[in-house]
Amino acid sequence: MYNVLVVDDEPLICKGLSSLLSSSGLAISQLFIAHNGYEAMDYLRMEEIDLLITDIQMGEMNGIELMHQAKMIKPWVQAIIISAHETFQYAQLAIRLGAKDYLIKPLNSEQFLDSVRNVLLNTNKTAAAQGDLLAGFREQFHLEQPLPERTELLNKLLSESSESEANDTAALLKRAHGTMLSGPYFAVLRIQLGRSSELLQYAALNIAMELLDQSWQPIAFYSPNDEVSIIIQWDDKRYEESGTNKINQLDMLGRSLHFNITKYLGISCVIGISQILRGVPFLSELGKQAQKALLWNREQKDHGVFYYGDFNWARYEQQDPTVEELDAQNNIIVEKAKSYIDEHYAQKGLTLHEVAQKNHVSPNYLSYLFKKNTGHNLWEYVIKLRMEESKRLILTTDLRRYEISERVGYESPEHFSKIFKKYYGLSPTELKK
Repeated sequence: MYNVLVVDDEPLICKGLSSLLSSSGLAISQLFIAHNGYEAMDYLRMEEIDLLITDIQMGEMNGIELMHQAKMIKPWVQAIIISAHETFQYAQLAIRLGAKDYLIKPLNSEQFLDSVRNVLLNTNKTAAAQGDLLAGFREQFHLEQPLPERTELLNKLLSESSESEANDTAALLKRAHGTMLSGPYFAVLRIQLGRSSELLQYAALNIAMELLDQSWQPIAFYSPNDEVSIIIQWDDKRYEESGTNKINQLDMLGRSLHFNITKYLGISCVIGISQILRGVPFLSELGKQAQKALLWNREQKDHGVFYYGDFNWARYEQQDPTVEELDAQNNIIVEKAKSYIDEHYAQKGLTLHEVAQKNHVSPNYLSYLFKKNTGHNLWEYVIKLRMEESKRLILTTDLRRYEISERVGYESPEHFSKIFKKYYGLSPTELKK
């Protein structure tokens, strides 16, 4: 059974789509409706949503931004975009973010249900029984065996020490194997598998290649110690695209890889992500960064995706940090995040990305630290502050529901009432009485 979220700023369309889905016979457990991106974000944070169906043009947060935020929270959430405009740029952005379909209004009921059905069926594909890890995997992923000579050259490229050596190796790759390292911007991801097996390494590499859109210009290959390495590339135009945070995209990719490898192969893994640098000669530095990021799992064993830039490595060049130093650094990050939320919790459109940006860490690592240090996730803390303030206002003032909703950061009074009742077990009106 699946949970589906429908988002559109036109109530009649929401009502029509929910009615269509409810009577479709599809295995839908819960159907949620939101009338703007901010309402949708609350559902995505608080409920286990399997499929997001969203309009593309909605007030302050459009469907592309909503999808981007959704993928930051849960990279595995599937999405279908609906739009009144057959705009190539929107469609391109949607597909790049992983949308499974882009449907034009007015919707054809049969086409819409076929699209939903196909997405849910693919979501339901699971890994095979333990006796044969690849027995369902072969149905889902196109397997590809990398050439040994190419693999050796690529690993050499991540360890070259000089610019001339790196350029010579890249030129050799291009001539012998057609491997184009055009960049000029690069990042490196390393996947360290929890179990040693050529078969698992083979499967993990192919999962990576299936998940990576060709717009990343990905190059994936085996690395020593049962690892898989991935080189990501951007040309000048793609790198300078406005409205896309590349580190957040890498973070989403890392968490999506972690989720799918864990799900389909049934093994643990750790993923290290480098920063982004310009030029082939810096690939060796990026390879070292991704390798260093993996090492952080020794300190944070319950976390699986690490970004090199989240840690102040310069402080620990001479010697490894002590446990006390690590705890102190992490506590500062969490306390700064709490202070920022305490001051801005009533801000409409407050996002995890904004809080993380103020702390100069990735959203993924901030979310992990906040939960580890406080016992609840970051958005639960935001809701706690909003609910406590709204309760105080209800009991001590004569403000109307819409005024209180506005003061604590909600777009609509109706949505505020739903969150309030879920939190306290009674509505604002019932509390007032």
